[in-house]
Amino acid sequence: MIYARRLDRSLRFYRDLLGFSVISQGGDGYARLRSPTGTTSIALHIDPKLKRAKEGLRLYFEVKGLDALCRRMASAGVKFSQKPKDMEWGWRHAYLKDPDGHELSLYASHGRRLRPD
Repeated sequence: MIYARRLDRSLRFYRDLLGFSVISQGGDGYARLRSPTGTTSIALHIDPKLKRAKEGLRLYFEVKGLDALCRRMASAGVKFSQKPKDMEWGWRHAYLKDPDGHELSLYASHGRRLRPD
């Protein structure tokens, strides 16, 4: 569940920019979305008392075509705190915030696993 101040703004970000598809949407300020290439889902829910994102939360989304996606998002006005960069642990990460200030990491693992089997 990701709490948001405005559902329309969060839907534009997660659906239109990140490619999630809406599974269900209620009139009570709730929407459930499925990831672009899998079965994982997230939920968006309006919290009118939300002043800013809660600290200590960062969502990670593994994406294909990281650089192209980030260029498309930047051309739509999204600001990145870090554009795609190869990290010392071998993954390529970009960092940004969603419309309500939640931290996101978009990353490409280059086929490497975080932990061995």
